[in-house]
Amino acid sequence: MIEQPYVYRHSDLAEPDWRRLPGWATVTEQEWASAQWQRSHCVKNIRQLRTVLGDGVDEVFYADLERDQAERATMSMLVPPQMINTIVPRLAPSDPGFTEALYADPVRRYMIPVFSDRRTDWPSHPHASRDSLHEAEMWAVEGLTHRYPTKVLAEVLPTCPQYCGHCTRMDLVGNPTPVVEKHKFTLARDDRLGAMVAYLKASPGVRDVVVSGGDVANLPWPRLEAFVADLLDIDSIRDIRLATKALMGLPQFWLTDEVRAGMERLAATARQRDVSIAIHTHVNAAQSVTPLVAKASKAMLETGIRDVRNQGVLLRGVNSSADQLLDLCFALLDDAKIMPYYFYMCDMIPNAEHWRLGLGEAQQLQHQIMGYLPGFATPRMLCDVPYVGKRWVHQASRYDTERGISYWTKNYRTAVDADDEHALDREHEYYDPIYLLPESGQDWWRTAVPPRHLTSGGTGVTSGGQLAKAGSSAAAFGVPRPVTGSQPVVAG
Repeated sequence: MIEQPYVYRHSDLAEPDWRRLPGWATVTEQEWASAQWQRSHCVKNIRQLRTVLGDGVDEVFYADLERDQAERATMSMLVPPQMINTIVPRLAPSDPGFTEALYADPVRRYMIPVFSDRRTDWPSHPHASRDSLHEAEMWAVEGLTHRYPTKVLAEVLPTCPQYCGHCTRMDLVGNPTPVVEKHKFTLARDDRLGAMVAYLKASPGVRDVVVSGGDVANLPWPRLEAFVADLLDIDSIRDIRLATKALMGLPQFWLTDEVRAGMERLAATARQRDVSIAIHTHVNAAQSVTPLVAKASKAMLETGIRDVRNQGVLLRGVNSSADQLLDLCFALLDDAKIMPYYFYMCDMIPNAEHWRLGLGEAQQLQHQIMGYLPGFATPRMLCDVPYVGKRWVHQASRYDTERGISYWTKNYRTAVDADDEHALDREHEYYDPIYLLPESGQDWWRTAVPPRHLTSGGTGVTSGGQLAKAGSSAAAFGVPRPVTGSQPVVAG
């Protein structure tokens, strides 16, 4: 037997026993399988987390969490029971070592971040931004980002069944936190969705619509089905992708009779029109793939849609090793029939430096996972470069490893640079976490570069950590993403 860096071993999926958690010790299988029960028992605050976990967790952890919620968190806490149950899945809170395991757990690290997780030297990059991908600047109508020539992103709502700490749309999605006042849509939901459909009908060059938010699982099913049906009526649309982390976080929703029947109707119409419908989910750790997740994925495939794919995010301490990534990919592929698709580098939002990997690390991970998975199921490592878009991590035109600056070019124009004759040869910058740089590079950032406020359609972050109001959003379309309330300070 040849010794290999990674050894494949198939493991059958197992649903952790939720009854090991004191707060759910009497919950029945019927209750657990109910989407309504799952939604109504989401953990939204520290008090509720205490009730679920009982007295077995050290008070140090709760103090750590409370400080993070007050001083660092860009997303409010919202974790469904299904996800809580996959945190430290093999121990009960009363077992020795549970608190230590809780601190180390990959799912906890990104769903319930604590203050000690964060960097204290560089909690935010000087060029971090609330709307780090400048999506609002490219709104064709409110909530519809037209960044690529043939593809659009439809943000149909600003809520999810669960809130990830690293959310790239932290400026819009979820409830306000003590450090971030959220933007709000100005149009009523039906007016906004109607404007999206009208724009797409008038834009025959668009063939691909990503329906996202937020999470489509939070849109009432009749409204979501109606919106997708409207997309299917547009002759130019050939691909529709429904973005939902809830396939993993709340699989019970996708297993309801209403949703399964509705997806069958949409899939049948799509087949008649020769259109592909796929579901894109967001799983970051192998332990999140349980029998219920696999059942939901297979149920969706049985409706006749084309595919279920995974778009994960590279996060330090969650999936930042080749072994973690390969374990996750095989769990998705072998038992849940979910196609590993992309792993994005974590976007440059405030207070995310402890999660972010450097470009060189992502390039190394791409190298390390090659050759183990089937070619069609080998995920691409991507850097979503501001003003450029998705690029494979090896596509940088230049990479200054001392200062952690990579340079990227694009091969199409957006409304932001429609009249720019240099749009296709201008280089755009992406930045590694500063603490990873050699001392000479860190010194350069400390002394040579003044803080810069990005006109990102939201909020820039100064080197001192203060959130500052940036320039107007979506200026090209005259549909600014408004700011409600004051702009609070992120403690540095």
